[in-house]
Amino acid sequence: MLITLVLYKVVIIAVGLAARGRNRDGADYFLAGRSLGPLVAAISASASSSSAWTLLGVSGFAYSEGVSAVWLFPACVGGFALNWYILAPALRRYAGAEHALTVTEVLAGGHATAARRAISGLGAFVVLVFMTAYIASQFQGAGKTFSTTFALPLWESVLIGAAVVAFYTLLGGFWAVSVTDTIQGLVMALTAVVLPATALRAVGGPAGLFAGMGALDQADFLDPLGSAGLASGAGFVIGLLGIGLGYPGQPHVVNRFMALRPGQPELVRARRIAMGWAAIVYSGMILLGWSGRVLFPALGDAEVVFITVAHELCHPILAGVMLAAVLSAIMSTADSQLLVAASALTHDMPRTRLRGAPLVTQSRLVVLALCVGATLAALWGPKEIFSPVLIAWAAMGATFGPVLLTTVLRGPMPPGRILCAMTFGLVFTIAGAWYRVHAATSWGAAAERVLPFVVALAICLAPVRARTH
Repeated sequence: MLITLVLYKVVIIAVGLAARGRNRDGADYFLAGRSLGPLVAAISASASSSSAWTLLGVSGFAYSEGVSAVWLFPACVGGFALNWYILAPALRRYAGAEHALTVTEVLAGGHATAARRAISGLGAFVVLVFMTAYIASQFQGAGKTFSTTFALPLWESVLIGAAVVAFYTLLGGFWAVSVTDTIQGLVMALTAVVLPATALRAVGGPAGLFAGMGALDQADFLDPLGSAGLASGAGFVIGLLGIGLGYPGQPHVVNRFMALRPGQPELVRARRIAMGWAAIVYSGMILLGWSGRVLFPALGDAEVVFITVAHELCHPILAGVMLAAVLSAIMSTADSQLLVAASALTHDMPRTRLRGAPLVTQSRLVVLALCVGATLAALWGPKEIFSPVLIAWAAMGATFGPVLLTTVLRGPMPPGRILCAMTFGLVFTIAGAWYRVHAATSWGAAAERVLPFVVALAICLAPVRARTH
């Protein structure tokens, strides 16, 4: 298993080295020169949106919550559809026409005005705070993987994962990130077929799975509403479906739409690939969680069911590939987020640049600093993956998603309205997260993930009153 993992990391680092010479300017470093093919754009975007939360978090949620986890499938696949069918065509046209390299530049425009600086500042703040928390959760996933498999201390596991991500992101920029994310996304898809199938066979097929699920001590395991009443169950379902609303607001994902080669056929092919990938991965992880609960009903941490099944049921070489998939999920998200965070400081906020230093060099310094910050947060922050990722996901989704959709579909908005929508989306998400944690109600998740998006979108779409003289 260790040999397999080492070989995998060597390949990933080799890709970073190979891509090093392709960074001639900021457009290359941040968007690969807008020349990504449909396979690379689709799989890299999918892998970037599907972090350790997808493999460890979703399977762990299905392990602990049972049949009610099925609502994650329409939530996540629906988010993919929202991105690829509605946002992607419009964003690609708009960003190309405006020569924008980042999501913030799409929203704020390219002119150095006070409004642009305010929008860029708020966007950079959200990206730096919540992406650092998000990346820390990815490093937590690396820690769980290595510590569960090889009995390594958590701090060693986190440092190993962080070092590899930082190394090839620093070397290759967007070129390396996109190609390595494609490799990693394909490994994730393979794993989402092989590991659930192995677990399902071990429980005796579909009949054995449902019989085993029915025999569990947890009475609500087969309840699609989690044993909640109709009203509480509706809040639970809406809260999960609200995850899909966060997809358009993830800068590290939607920038692949901006980097895709021109042409409608390219977009159609990329869309089909991405939707198929999502269906395979999310259905596979839910099935794995259910099967793992029947096979190993007494795990102390539900989020290690993926690792446990791979270790107990697979040949060491195959288990090494399965664990490489976890690292793929971690690295494919963290590297993209690091680049977006670097662009937020160096490209979107020119005043933060170092005089005389090339843009690419400064971006690499930011990437290194963020890696250090995320590593420290991973070592001393929360040890759960599922919930912290969703908070960061919801915050960026409500801050960027409504204004981005409105801008590319209806045209530019006044800067004051953009700032208002972004601010209310962020504030309502933070308030909703606090409410979810402290209020004993199933509507807390809806308050965190749905209400902020709706409020921000309403601000964007509100009619403008004509001034009277």
